[in-house]
Parts: sequence; C-alpha cells; structure tokens
Amino acid sequence: QVQLVESGGGLVQAGGSLRLSCAASGGTFSTYAMGWFRQAPGKERAFVAGISRAGDRTYYSDSVKGRFTISRDNAKNTGYLQMNSLKPEDTAVYYCAARSIYSGMSYVYTGAKEYNYWGQGTQVTVSS
Repeated sequence: QVQLVESGGGLVQAGGSLRLSCAASGGTFSTYAMGWFRQAPGKERAFVAGISRAGDRTYYSDSVKGRFTISRDNAKNTGYLQMNSLKPEDTAVYYCAARSIYSGMSYVYTGAKEYNYWGQGTQVTVSS
C-alpha cells in the first residue's frame, strides 16, 4: 500500500509555469511506476505523463509534449510534474498515480486502469 498526496496547483496566467509534487508514503516509492493524469469538468480522466521506476524512461501525451516534464526523486519519495507554457486548455484537476512493480523493468504505463493507487487531485487553473 502507498498513499499519494498532490500539491502545487493554483491559478496561473497563460504562458506561466507551475510545478506539481506528489508525495508518497506507506510504501517503497522506488518499486512503483508513476504517472500523471488530468480531468476537466464533464470529461474523462486523460493521461498526461508517465515515468518508470528508476526514472530512466518517460512518455508524454501529444498535448503536453515539449511543455511538461515528469521526474521523480526516489530518495525523497516524491514525483514531480513541471508545467511550462501553460494554456487555458490545461485547466483541470491533476492526479498522480502509482503502480507496484517488482520485476525491475523500465515500464511506463499510459492507461488509468493500469495504476493501483491515486492521489486526491490538485486544481490547476490557467486564465487569460
């Protein structure tokens, strides 16, 4: 079992930046692949970015590629999503997710159903 808590959301002007954090507890963070998803009102939860256990492999949705960067610090039990050049269409609740892996392979998961654990979400609003 692992518990995830997101933070760092808020209101930002178009073109600005935010860094989201995902603090993990109750498990060994280095044994979990990690991902970020977002959900706008009335829409389904959508994949944003994923990262493997050791952070050696990442994958991004086309809508954020080149603007967002996913990373992790296993020593601090924390994952991150750096968001630059934000657009109003990025407005959503952002969730971090984790999936336990014991093989040691550099897997990246892009489907919500592939993740075992979820945070409570943090609101990101991009204005103007």
